[in-house]
Amino acid sequence: MINSDDIYDVATKAAGPVGELPLTEEMLRDRPSGDLFGLSMNAGMGWEPSKVVGREFLVLSTLGGMRGEDGKPIALGYHTGHWEVGLQVRECAEELALRGAIPFAGFVSDPCDGRSQGTTGMFDSLPYRNDAAIVLRRLIRSLPTRRGVIGVATCDKGLPAMLMAIAGMRDLPCAIVPGGVTLPPENGEDAGKVQTIGARFSHGLITLKEAAEAGCRACATPGGGCQFFGTAATAQAVSEALGLTVPHAALAPSGQKIWFDIATRTANAMLALDANGVKGRDILTDKSIENAMLVHAACGGSTNLLLHIPAIAHAAKLKRPSVDDWIRVNRSVPRLVDVLPNGPNDHPTVRMYLAGGVPEVMLHLRNLGLLHLDCLTVNGKTIGENLAEWETSERREKLRQVLRDKDGVDPDDVISDPEHARKKGLTSTVCFPMGNLAPEGSVIKATSIHPSVVGEDGVYRKTGPAKVFTSERDAIAAIKGGKIVAGDVIVLTCRGPLGTGMEETYQLTSALKFLPFGKEVALITDARFSGVSTGACIGHIGPEALAGGPIGKVRDGDTIEIIVDRVNLTASVNLISDPDFATRPLRDDLAPDPQLPDDTRLWAALVTASGGLWGGCVYDTESILAKLK
Repeated sequence: MINSDDIYDVATKAAGPVGELPLTEEMLRDRPSGDLFGLSMNAGMGWEPSKVVGREFLVLSTLGGMRGEDGKPIALGYHTGHWEVGLQVRECAEELALRGAIPFAGFVSDPCDGRSQGTTGMFDSLPYRNDAAIVLRRLIRSLPTRRGVIGVATCDKGLPAMLMAIAGMRDLPCAIVPGGVTLPPENGEDAGKVQTIGARFSHGLITLKEAAEAGCRACATPGGGCQFFGTAATAQAVSEALGLTVPHAALAPSGQKIWFDIATRTANAMLALDANGVKGRDILTDKSIENAMLVHAACGGSTNLLLHIPAIAHAAKLKRPSVDDWIRVNRSVPRLVDVLPNGPNDHPTVRMYLAGGVPEVMLHLRNLGLLHLDCLTVNGKTIGENLAEWETSERREKLRQVLRDKDGVDPDDVISDPEHARKKGLTSTVCFPMGNLAPEGSVIKATSIHPSVVGEDGVYRKTGPAKVFTSERDAIAAIKGGKIVAGDVIVLTCRGPLGTGMEETYQLTSALKFLPFGKEVALITDARFSGVSTGACIGHIGPEALAGGPIGKVRDGDTIEIIVDRVNLTASVNLISDPDFATRPLRDDLAPDPQLPDDTRLWAALVTASGGLWGGCVYDTESILAKLK
């Protein structure tokens, strides 16, 4: 506490830093005034005046909250995923300074999709990604003397935003430090399952005490992204597959020594990139984008990356993957990873890291002849060179043994070769249903459909009555209140970009996974899903209802047929009870959510003009300017 009398002891002058700036006549004549004033600011902030001239590097992060020196919270962050990343920023900065460079740091915090589920906060989730990427790029450009940028980020929107910002810096060396994952509790539920305590309690599946205990323990360590392979974990794996991290960086257990090691290695890699003249354009290429898609498919990644990878490509001025590209990749790549929430054994993400993480997945893809091995990475070596080193490395051998010793788990059960994966029943990740309800396409995480409702031929077939909702609140209330029963097809409309900013509807998909009858229910929507989407849940329906899409014509009781071939990755979604469906008018209750912020309405208009959700929900400047003429 500050003594009230002390506040009036006000100084009006100060001595200032001792010493002098190492200026030269050439600097005074030729350097812009901003460069020179920057040196004054550096000294004023406490940097040794004689050392303010040197190679400057910017470390940007999504840090949130405030910790005391003892690590205890002074002010909470929004989520564990940005709580500890300041420690990685510090590790990077200290290593840069130790090597004679001058580190700078900036921060743009990110929201928590788990915290905003089912609330109007979700209306800002996907738009935040675009806005944060813009702010991060502005911060990079606002330090004109920076020679390179390291981005430290972890979670669902902060890491994609950081990737978009980094991708836009084509003429700078750039790297990513993933913020890692939190550990699962020794006794308790993971952070995905725990989000269903309300639905399970409403159906009498757990007691109030059980819900309270599970909710308390789910985030077992104070930092890192969730323990399942959702959007946060997938974005970390994609960062590494793109070549933007040092090897074996994604999914490290947050706060541990091996996690700090990633920051140290990245700082040294950044200095080498600068010394060797390697730029962002040398690492991010069309081939590296395809490598990321290959790893996404092999891991069974979040469908949200179908929005984020095209956005990263767009920021890097590369070709945006099309639906046809996604179909081609997913048909050519077997799923190799058994990790939450895809099963069958539901290993937490830390086990994937110990089993070898992204390098181990890429070894199998290399052996299948699928990877572009000549892609450069931030450690100055190609993917092929890194994999050759990884295959015989002490790190690989020792960490895989840790998994055997501590968890009693065979690493090859977590990340399998194609034959073992096939015997376990691992199926490919996503496919893209078309039909009279989705003429522009849609997405289903086919690997998450419960095996018990899939035929022996690998085909899921579902015909059932529609129960239509125009708000997520009403849909979850119906699930909790027993108004949704086995056999139903939930149709959730008006939740696309124009309706809600394309909210994430994990409340619904997770409830269906953990309720006994949920596997007998299907869901179709113009919204998107969490990376933990489960069951026969079809999202990204295009066009969305508010853009005139036929999903906006569906009425209660209409019969809907869904067919998903998990072997050949073909799928359809059709309304089959009305032969005149094509000429049926739209419902008269379609409207944007009344609480939709103006900021998000503007975002929706801009991304709609830029290729919409299949274009990555980006701001395409040329397309927008053309429409304004």
